[in-house]
Amino acid sequence: MAELSPVLKQATPVLAARGEGVHIYDEDGRRFLDFTAGIGVTSTGHCHPKVVAAAQEQVGTLIHGQYTTVMHRPLLRLTERLGEVLPEGLDQLFYVNSGSEAVEAALRLARQATGRQNAIVFTGSFHGRTMGAASLTTSGTKIRAGIGPLMPGVVVTPFPHAYRLGMTEAEAVAHALREFDHQLATTTAPKETAAVFIEPVLGEGGYVPAPDAFMQGLRERADQHGFLLVADEVQTGFGRTGTFWGHEHSGVRPDIVITAKGLASGFPLSAIAAPASIMEKAWPGSQGGTYGGNAVACAAALATLDVIQEENLVANVAAQGERLHQGLEKIGSAHPAIGDVRGRGLMLASEFVTADGAPDGATAARAQQAAAQNGLLLLTCGPHGNVVRMIPPLIVNGEQVDSALELWAASVEEATSA
Repeated sequence: MAELSPVLKQATPVLAARGEGVHIYDEDGRRFLDFTAGIGVTSTGHCHPKVVAAAQEQVGTLIHGQYTTVMHRPLLRLTERLGEVLPEGLDQLFYVNSGSEAVEAALRLARQATGRQNAIVFTGSFHGRTMGAASLTTSGTKIRAGIGPLMPGVVVTPFPHAYRLGMTEAEAVAHALREFDHQLATTTAPKETAAVFIEPVLGEGGYVPAPDAFMQGLRERADQHGFLLVADEVQTGFGRTGTFWGHEHSGVRPDIVITAKGLASGFPLSAIAAPASIMEKAWPGSQGGTYGGNAVACAAALATLDVIQEENLVANVAAQGERLHQGLEKIGSAHPAIGDVRGRGLMLASEFVTADGAPDGATAARAQQAAAQNGLLLLTCGPHGNVVRMIPPLIVNGEQVDSALELWAASVEEATSA
């Protein structure tokens, strides 16, 4: 009898039977507040009626039209619609299925467009599990261990994580930019550097926002040296941080944007966007894939865009994110075990530490498991597993936020008094 791989560990004990809005129901009918959103995927909530209807209609007409063999209307319409929300000038798209695939495609494009080979990433980065994407990932050794040698040409430089560095944000930015310049002087010559990849908010690395001044400093260096600035918006895009794209907070325009997760409300779809001046430098045959731009996934993405706009979800994220952030800070201030509360929009986290400030993964795990038992589904992240993150669907309302905060407060109390 076949079984799932033993390496696949569930974060919660829930056997989901159905989902509706911000809730998941198990097979016994128990309701859980889902503040994981499938790791930021179910952006419009579980089974939003408009997404369901769009997918059902598309399934009845065309399920799969392989996009280098035939073209289909959902893909063309989605491309037009994305042009309305992408940064100005990033007007050409290429579609694949997952975040990792899109990262690989962006890396391939950056190397071909610049004729350079090296990529710069940051401590705490997560860009995926395929070989190229894993080579760009430093959020934890579990992604990189046991599969080496990894892809060469990757340079890692500090991310301005002020809390971890024990600095003010301004000091952390200055430190990180100095170290970035040091890498250009010692490890990767600018004329050999194709791109810098950055998440506007570190995801698996601990939900740490990139300071605006840091993003601006990277843009200046990319312009100065001729390499590309790639925004990995797999988790931060589609309204998650309170602006449509996470990089918008800084006022910086990237050269390539990567999107996935919330793009199609649960259907596998990802994309990279770039200006024609960059995309046209991709080599013939370098872009493609059997399932990329699937018709049903594109129909779901179109419905997702409709819901985000019609229900004013980006503004809702900003408002509910502030409400959730304030509540988490209040809980954190009452519990010394929570050393830091941070994030942007509805991408928020609480970091657990010991009395001497060391990462405390054990207490974080107890709090996350207690929350599941209490009816609130959460995930951990960070290199030491000591950060508990909250990523509710973008449709979450104030009453649901307050309910989640009550459950979280009780869970933290249980975990810290154990």
